[in-house]
Amino acid sequence: MQVSQIVKENLIIDSKSYRNLSPVMKESVNDVFGLIEKSTGNIIKKFENAVEKVSQHHNINIKELNNYFDNEIEEQLGEK
Repeated sequence: MQVSQIVKENLIIDSKSYRNLSPVMKESVNDVFGLIEKSTGNIIKKFENAVEKVSQHHNINIKELNNYFDNEIEEQLGEK
């Protein structure tokens, strides 16, 4: 699944995983997508850097943010 399929014009993510997030986590997820949306190059490295930067900026646990993305991937793939 491509980022563009998840992120729409207003960055609306309609999934159970996303709806269960706290407001600060939702903002963090949106910020991660915002940072990587226009990135070029190694997308995995850009994603990891964005997650680290956003977790520091919002003072949230990087593991918690990574867990959200893991849950979202599982949900989108129908494994959850």
